[in-house]
Amino acid sequence: MDIKILGSGCSRCKKTYETVKRVVEEGQLEATVEYVTDIAKILDYNILSMPAIVIDGKVVLNGQVPTADKVRQLLEAGE
Repeated sequence: MDIKILGSGCSRCKKTYETVKRVVEEGQLEATVEYVTDIAKILDYNILSMPAIVIDGKVVLNGQVPTADKVRQLLEAGE
């Protein structure tokens, strides 16, 4: 699974990245987690607000900081 967190580097985006990373580690999931701050790459996903979570190329959440439970739900749906 390829997971990207799209964000500007703000505290909300960093918190989302840390939450996703922790859930992946706790669940011992085979996934790569990347924090993307390059605005040119972020624009490729056509999102209007950040942070955003992209799983295997598909935007699954944007504009909110998810809880760990929400991240688990998103990852289960993406498997």
